[in-house]
Amino acid sequence: MTSPNVSILMPVRNAANTLQETLESIQSQTLADFELIAVNDGSDDDTSKILHAYSTNDKRIKAVDIVNGGIIKALNHGLALCQSNFVARMDADDLLHPKRLEMQLKHLQDNPRLSITSCLAKPFPHNSYNKGFHRYVDWLNSLTTSSEIYRDIFVESPVPHPSVMLRKKELQSLGGYKDNGWAEDYDLWLRYFIAGKQISKIPQVLLYWRDHPNRTSRTDSRYSVENFLKAKVYYLLRGPLLNRETIIIWGAGQMGKRISKHLIRSEVPVSVFLDINPKKIGQKLRGRPICSANRLPNLWKQSTRPIVLVSVGSHGARNLIRNQMQEWGFNETEDYWCVA
Repeated sequence: MTSPNVSILMPVRNAANTLQETLESIQSQTLADFELIAVNDGSDDDTSKILHAYSTNDKRIKAVDIVNGGIIKALNHGLALCQSNFVARMDADDLLHPKRLEMQLKHLQDNPRLSITSCLAKPFPHNSYNKGFHRYVDWLNSLTTSSEIYRDIFVESPVPHPSVMLRKKELQSLGGYKDNGWAEDYDLWLRYFIAGKQISKIPQVLLYWRDHPNRTSRTDSRYSVENFLKAKVYYLLRGPLLNRETIIIWGAGQMGKRISKHLIRSEVPVSVFLDINPKKIGQKLRGRPICSANRLPNLWKQSTRPIVLVSVGSHGARNLIRNQMQEWGFNETEDYWCVA
């Protein structure tokens, strides 16, 4: 028995209201040689009934029922069942462009060094109330190349999980999905980053990403700001901050306070904060001095193995700082990283 070209991995939990629309979107793919591994994670609505009805009529759809154990258990259970080495993630409330599987499979086959391919996303429904979600999607869509994605990986999760296609064996070699106390998808992108793997996006909308009040990112504590900060510090210590002896934080506001708390708890050698606010300059934060940002070139020369963490929440402010750092001759992802 030959394996399908693509395995679609879709964990499902109480998605009866949107599941049929999603399944019909999957069935409309131009690449017809796929299997759908739909893992019903102990739903108590009609999810299982719908999945089994579709699987009876379409043998490509494999309905798998498990006792509710959470998304990470469901993902790993489903991943083990995937027959193809090319695995596309999907959620049970989103929709696919008809050519998504076809285009992403070709992207991976044409680029053997590429580990993960993603795409642009479009929020729906159009009357979605959450402006923050739309801003987040706009930011996601601005990052398409591997260098752009990894440049901003410590700002926020730079890839929508249900937009990706990846290589099963490579994912398994990295340990599959893990529960480290924060979002499993962000943890995965950070592990790919630390391992030196490439992620890029096809610059076309291939995922229609549903916005609703019950999104996991709004209801699961693993997606809290504090847990995201813990994830960032955990992987900063295993990547950019390795062997650095002087950590300079640009930003003495709320974001700088938050990230420095976790860094200092991890015994990271934070030496100084930088800011442009004259009311803050000359004060101390967490026992470290707050200096004028204009002093950075001199502080850099006086420091041993320094690195700068630009920790400001505003996208516009980050870009202004990037321009200033470039003017001073600093190289992003070598001399400094943006962390938010």
